[in-house]
Amino acid sequence: MAPSLPSSSTDTPFDLFVIGGGVNGCGIARDAAGRGLRVGLAEMNDLGSATSSASTKLFHGGLRYLEYFELGLVRKSLIEREVLLQAMPHISWPMRFVLPLSPNMRFESSTPTSRLLAIVMPWAKGRRPDWLIRLGLWLYDSLGGRKILPATATLDLRVAPEGAPLKPEYKRAFEYSDCWVEDARLVVLNARDAADRGATILTRTKVTRARRDGKVWVVDLDGPDGPKTIQTRALVNAAGPWAEAVLRGNIGANSAASVRLVRGSHIVTRRLYDHDKCYFFQGEDGRIIFAIPYEGDFTLIGTTDVDHTDPDSAPEASAQEIAYLCDFASRYFTKSVTPTDVVWTYSGVRPLYDDGAAGASAATRDYVLDLDTSGPPVLTVFGGKITTYRKLAQQALAKLDQTLSIPASDWTAKAPLPGGDFAVAEVEELVAKLQGDYPFLTPAWAKRLIRAYGTDAWAILDDATSTDGLGRDFGATLTAAEVSWLKDKEFARTAEDILWRRTKLGLRKDVIDVDAINAWLTDENAG
Repeated sequence: MAPSLPSSSTDTPFDLFVIGGGVNGCGIARDAAGRGLRVGLAEMNDLGSATSSASTKLFHGGLRYLEYFELGLVRKSLIEREVLLQAMPHISWPMRFVLPLSPNMRFESSTPTSRLLAIVMPWAKGRRPDWLIRLGLWLYDSLGGRKILPATATLDLRVAPEGAPLKPEYKRAFEYSDCWVEDARLVVLNARDAADRGATILTRTKVTRARRDGKVWVVDLDGPDGPKTIQTRALVNAAGPWAEAVLRGNIGANSAASVRLVRGSHIVTRRLYDHDKCYFFQGEDGRIIFAIPYEGDFTLIGTTDVDHTDPDSAPEASAQEIAYLCDFASRYFTKSVTPTDVVWTYSGVRPLYDDGAAGASAATRDYVLDLDTSGPPVLTVFGGKITTYRKLAQQALAKLDQTLSIPASDWTAKAPLPGGDFAVAEVEELVAKLQGDYPFLTPAWAKRLIRAYGTDAWAILDDATSTDGLGRDFGATLTAAEVSWLKDKEFARTAEDILWRRTKLGLRKDVIDVDAINAWLTDENAG
């Protein structure tokens, strides 16, 4: 699928080599490859295996960032969410968010808005007034030039179905728009598109050392085939939580910028309500959480913001975080949520740019691109959020153009990701067509395939006329035909890659034969 790796440092150097296979690294690799550059990327684990598969899975403007007066970041994100939605309508789709109103909800005390209102409205005692929330939502509707997503509306929770799961004290709500995104699939599809455009994508390959040698970087790699060395004219450090360690250790460069590691944990429960909208809950401590319909039968609740000290320490949801999220949701839902309701948790470490904020929640979600040109250039990515990954890639290449000759065409805005070559409104039509062409598919199976692969679903199913034509059934509609596609086209190497990143079928573990998937992959790789 991808070009072979040069065997030694004497081969023709890459134009650009990226360290890190998260959303920013893969986005940069895709953009650069599409401009005709010779691109390589090394990820020490699986693609999107760290932060980029552990988000709240939203393309959003960041409504709460308005309280920090980050209007530029919010505007940039709001404009971008519709660009991204149109480029990947299979893995991203519009969602409506219900924000119940309560006089008990308060600002986080450190926000600029809170401090300002404490001066001009001291009698409010830190409460978020409804009129200010509505003003924020008006800005949210207006800043990004919204075209596809519907505007904010007001709900009477006493009669609206969205009020049924909530305690009767919540009588009114605002409802606004943002977008869902399958975060891990976003990473993989960027990597796949980069590879289709000529990039070399190396998973489970670690950069052990990089050093300047005249006009190039000499980079030592250690991967499945053993140690190798490559050369590159420029280096991008998009190692996420490890960016600072890579910069100061593996690369031996310096920067005034640094990373602040913040852990965000999520819990997943059995489905807590029947409709397909999300809830945006405000807390008495000033924080917010989301409750989101997830994978049909579940509800996703998150997230927390806790400082995390060591990128090599695997992030896990602590008992305190789980209890916090359960208690937070229980203040709103009629039926209490308890830790015994939790069927799965996941945590990610956000590598935020360290702006000196006092609390983890207040740290900026914007990004900083640090370019070192004291020899062959190295660009380090600090911070960022999933919604702005494509703009970050554009700006990274614009910065590198100061020292490299990079074609200036910003081409990614109108280029769909693989399988996304259809209109946002055509999803249900596509599901019906797939089921019509393959009558053995159940409606849920057809929808899962379209939501994961879009128009590529036809290539996966190929000429099958029954389930027997798809090879071994591993359970939960996962067949050998799909596993083969994920191995050959999407860099999957283990059952975990498939069940928890390429799909979320791991939630169906009671009907999935994990050992059989790993054995099948081993046999295929050996063959």
